Amino acid sequence: MILLAKAALTVGGTLVLAGAYTMREGVIRIDVDEYRAGGSHVHMWVPAAAVPMALHFVPDKHMRHVSHDACQAMPILHAIVKELKKYPDTEFVEVDDHDQHVRIRTQGGRLQIDVDAPDQKVHVLCPLSTIEDVAIQIEQHGPAA
Repeated sequence: MILLAKAALTVGGTLVLAGAYTMREGVIRIDVDEYRAGGSHVHMWVPAAAVPMALHFVPDKHMRHVSHDACQAMPILHAIVKELKKYPDTEFVEVDDHDQHVRIRTQGGRLQIDVDAPDQKVHVLCPLSTIEDVAIQIEQHGPAA
């Protein structure tokens, strides 16, 4: 009985630590609502730490292909993320055109993109650190790697 209790405590502790590690980066939130006939409604909440971890399972040939295609954009992406981190709560783009609204801003270290139109709504929220981690991993599989 004591052995079973020790095993349960070990498994429970491992699950708590894994959950804390996974959620430390925050959450990537994607909400898409289409209001036309047959439109889709997609709502995903993904732990931000899971995305860079999932990239480790992508075959090397695919990562090299992505890295080759993105190599020219990597310096720009690094500069953008570095500068966005300096402006924690700033609105960069706001477009109001009659019944369509677009807003791109940073809020609490996350990039937030909101698009509201009569037939659809799209909301994306992603931690800047996740964007940076993904860019670093793609860069590591580059032609020089």
